[in-house]
Amino acid sequence: MIQRTPFADTFTYVLMALGFVLLIGPFIVILAGASQTLQQVNSVPFRFVPQDHLLENAAAAWSRASLGTAMMNSLIMASLVTVGKVALSACTAFAIVFFRTPLKHFFFWMVFITLMLPLEVRVVPTYAVAADLFQPFRLLIAALTGIEVSVEWNLLNSYAGLTLPLIATATGTFLYRQFFMTLPDELAEAARMDGSGPARFFFDMLLPLSRTNMLALTTIMFVYGWNQYLWPLLMITDPAYKTTMMSLVALLPSENGTPDWNVTLAGSLIIMAPPLIVVAVLQRWFIRGLVATEK
Repeated sequence: MIQRTPFADTFTYVLMALGFVLLIGPFIVILAGASQTLQQVNSVPFRFVPQDHLLENAAAAWSRASLGTAMMNSLIMASLVTVGKVALSACTAFAIVFFRTPLKHFFFWMVFITLMLPLEVRVVPTYAVAADLFQPFRLLIAALTGIEVSVEWNLLNSYAGLTLPLIATATGTFLYRQFFMTLPDELAEAARMDGSGPARFFFDMLLPLSRTNMLALTTIMFVYGWNQYLWPLLMITDPAYKTTMMSLVALLPSENGTPDWNVTLAGSLIIMAPPLIVVAVLQRWFIRGLVATEK
């Protein structure tokens, strides 16, 4: 049992205060710099007091980086990735937990092991597939029949290319599996006795019960999809499909240009707004879905 003492309480509050300062410090710098003029943001020492030029700098950043189109593309990408990850992980965990197959544990561990393979490791083979979807089929047909097929199809410069390779998620499958395993076996037996098939049991019983987990996963995956940089950078060459992370480059001052960091910070503040709003709206369900013990 942990005993509370004045020293322990003081030490805990000091750690919490330091952690809060470390977390909120960069945001304060961004907010202050985004509201200052060019001379103020480049002055030494830096002033952490916000000024009254935020809207002016935000308008300059919005037009320079074409943030309207970029934010719409990022919103579409993040939404599709989130919906795809939540739906696919729920179906995968449902099959692993509730279907009696000899290899279900093997397939689960195969999915789980992919947590050790980040996108940076998989990016070359994934890009090769996305750039030429029919290549495996052409090679197979050529090996079996000797016939060369010249059909080609790629996902470059498309929303499908931005989202489909990112939909599979071991994290979501693991979270859903852990939740489904806490449900009593009698629930599935009762549904079977009432005449419910697998689809009805999944949609009418499991999904409503897993709402908190679903919203927690939605929060994580939306932020993940919104902050993607490497994959859109590889897949997109058409400016019409550029995302916000790619547009940040247009906000950086050039090597010999004016160091207008106030405009850059204002653009960063705009780009941060959507994920912050999603986290703020869903944070209650996010915490419940991760730490709740009563299901």
